[in-house]
Amino acid sequence: MTWEQQQGYGGGYGPPQQPQQSQYPQQPYGYDAYGQPQQPYPYQQQQQPSQYVDYGPPVYATAPLPVVEPELEPEPETEPRSEPVAEKVVEEAPESKPAPKPAGRDRYFDTLRAVALIRVVTYHTFGWAWCGMVFPSMGIMFGLAGTLMAKSLERPAFKVVKSRMRRLLPPFWFWGFFVVVAMMIHDWMPGWQIIFWVVPVGDPPGNSWGLQAWEILWYLRTYLWFVLLSPALLWIFRKAPIPVLLLTLVPIVVLKYVWAGPDNRFGNALWDLSTYLFCWILGFAHRDGVLQKLKPFLVVTLSIAAIAFGGWYAFTHQAEAGTYDLDENPLAQTYWSAGYVMLLMWAKAYFNIDFAWLTRFKRLDRTVTIFNSRAVTIYLWHEIALILAVPLIDQFWNVPAFEKWLPLESQWFMFGIGWILIAVFIVLCGWVEDVAAKKKPRLLPS
Repeated sequence: MTWEQQQGYGGGYGPPQQPQQSQYPQQPYGYDAYGQPQQPYPYQQQQQPSQYVDYGPPVYATAPLPVVEPELEPEPETEPRSEPVAEKVVEEAPESKPAPKPAGRDRYFDTLRAVALIRVVTYHTFGWAWCGMVFPSMGIMFGLAGTLMAKSLERPAFKVVKSRMRRLLPPFWFWGFFVVVAMMIHDWMPGWQIIFWVVPVGDPPGNSWGLQAWEILWYLRTYLWFVLLSPALLWIFRKAPIPVLLLTLVPIVVLKYVWAGPDNRFGNALWDLSTYLFCWILGFAHRDGVLQKLKPFLVVTLSIAAIAFGGWYAFTHQAEAGTYDLDENPLAQTYWSAGYVMLLMWAKAYFNIDFAWLTRFKRLDRTVTIFNSRAVTIYLWHEIALILAVPLIDQFWNVPAFEKWLPLESQWFMFGIGWILIAVFIVLCGWVEDVAAKKKPRLLPS
């Protein structure tokens, strides 16, 4: 958002109450190639008969046979060497069973998560309403998280939920300590609701001074609820995958036209859960191979229809929110994100996209690694980085050379300073994610 928009900006869905939380983002794949060398067994030279026989001029193979691995013992021949036999060896060699493919991270999903985080920072800097339509970061993030959660639930559910909470809460506590102390210095008096700063199952309270910092916590609260509900949601989904997936689009319609839910923290959580429920369950469908079984024409048609409806609703109901911004319109957000994320997930499954080529570009691959290993840090600290960028740029005006040669009034300059500060926070605070994951703390992930 622009700096002018930072005061009084609210987000989240549901009936109006105290400052609403905005819909902005945050959470945890590989490639290798099969390629066991194929070496046909060499042919031993046939024992020459003791009696001289004229076999004519020698015949040579058109190409040398592959080098034999030293540990393989050649088998004795039973027939003389000839050209047809050599052709048979070359044809049968590729049919050997390849080595098992080790597990690894999927660079396609990792790249989507990195782009989603970049889009979030861009939106919060410039406030462009069209950003959500170009790349609906929140729907994509929830879809990726749903896929990872379904994979993790192959283990006991209690251990999985406990592990997810352990990885999420320590970075949140570390960040929250500074935000809470800063708000208390600026005259905030916490009540019993401060418990939501310990376990954010509801919107953590705060004052208007710290609104821009804590308004983003709606995402962590929604993610935490999805994690807690996932064992039951996955069990229900596997009973009837396609019907359950389609039914996840119904709750947001009910909240919009039948019952708006309670006007409290639970009501806010209900709206956000309903908005992104389809994307989360879509992650289950991708993990279980449901999307691969669907006909391409059906998937593309339904996806385009959902995107068209979401776009139509956003532009024809601008009077309700004063903008076509999807983050201010939960019904439009639900259907736009549903169609968009379904296309991305289906394309991944149908075309087996893995972005393995990314590893050839070392710096780019390294950047994607850092974004994924420090996703929680980037999400939590990026608003504070943008807040601090403003007074820092104000100091640049006191330097005549900076005032003359630097575009101090440009939001692009603020965008660049913001990313520099985000990099500083990654180095200073990112190690908390390593501790939460029971890894050795590092300034940057290896």
